[in-house]
Amino acid sequence: MYGYISGTIKDIESNYVIIDNNGIGYLIYVPNPYYYKLEELYTIYTYNCIREDEYSLYGFKNKEELELFLKLISVKGLGPKMALPMLATGSINGIADAIDRENILYLKKFPKIGDKVARQIILDLKGKLNGGQMSLLESNQNDELTDALIALGYKQADIKKIIKNVDSELTIENQIKEALKLLLK
Repeated sequence: MYGYISGTIKDIESNYVIIDNNGIGYLIYVPNPYYYKLEELYTIYTYNCIREDEYSLYGFKNKEELELFLKLISVKGLGPKMALPMLATGSINGIADAIDRENILYLKKFPKIGDKVARQIILDLKGKLNGGQMSLLESNQNDELTDALIALGYKQADIKKIIKNVDSELTIENQIKEALKLLLK
């Protein structure tokens, strides 16, 4: 089992990246492939999915994403292919908050997550994302906003200057709008 793979990104597709490590190209399914840049060095934390008809690697930019993914796939009826889009379109904090607040509507917005699976997620994970896990989640509060702004072409240094002035209680769409207003000043 691989804990992580470090190497250079050689290819970026809509749902995976290929990372070169010592001449071997690993195809890794990731929540947001466009977070990565070609020919740059990254460490991707991985989960190996080995089944009768499949051998796949799922990768994450940090351990906190990997830990949430592992908790999500422990839910009955929720496999890696359903959990990955949840991390792609939702923030770690948003998902954890929705589970703790029993917000079924938030969970149902993800692809292939219906009422039954959303209720099962809440049943299996409510209260299990507290303590150390939640403090780790809080430390990544602005990751999604930062990734979105980087994807729009803004520099990390400029983002760091304004991100503390963006209200974290807003939806991600409104956070981006507020951040863009601050960046354009």
